[in-house]
Amino acid sequence: MIKERLAELVAESSDGAVTADEVLAATVPLSALGVTSISMLRLIDAIESEFGVEFDLSDDGMGLLDDFDRLSAHLASTASR
Repeated sequence: MIKERLAELVAESSDGAVTADEVLAATVPLSALGVTSISMLRLIDAIESEFGVEFDLSDDGMGLLDDFDRLSAHLASTASR
């Protein structure tokens, strides 16, 4: 459920550059799919609003943001707390 919703948020944040299905099927970083830095900022805002978390903007947090599988696993573990 979290993974699917997160894929939708990525698609919405990218202004159509990538679809939720493409995100779910991807084996490359989101940036390689065409998700721009502006889209990443929109995604951070959407994640914080949707999941009620505060996103870490350090190097570790930004690396997490570009890896969809790691990001969804992180959100799932955060939501289960």
